[in-house]
Amino acid sequence: MHIISNIALITINETLFVQLLSFLIFLFIINRIMFRPLQNVMNERVNYMDKVKTDTVDTIQELDNLTKKLKKQESEVRDQALEVKRELEESGSTKSAEILASTREEINAIKEKAEMEVKVQISEAKKHLQQESEALAVNIMEKLLDRRLAQ
Repeated sequence: MHIISNIALITINETLFVQLLSFLIFLFIINRIMFRPLQNVMNERVNYMDKVKTDTVDTIQELDNLTKKLKKQESEVRDQALEVKRELEESGSTKSAEILASTREEINAIKEKAEMEVKVQISEAKKHLQQESEALAVNIMEKLLDRRLAQ
């Protein structure tokens, strides 16, 4: 066996060209099989992420618009509700005033009727009381005088 000692790191011989050609073929194959598809996938991912970002921004703007619109509608509904409430309160106070007035009229009518009935009862009681007092007076006089009075 023969030992060759060489001080240089690279020796230029026929194997160098073969290795260089093998390396270039390897680079070409790796580029076709691995790097190009990988770059395509990376570009697709970047495009997808950009699309997602724009969709997100659009959705946020749409959400803000819907929120503003909802707040505006809520404000309008509150105003309408307050208007309806005020109208109902006015209607209720008007009806209560009408009911109160009709009740007062009914009370006055009942009071007048009761006063008339009381007056009638008082006059009847006076007549009855007068007859009774006359009969009682005659009876007392007969007992005091011990005789019968002619009527």
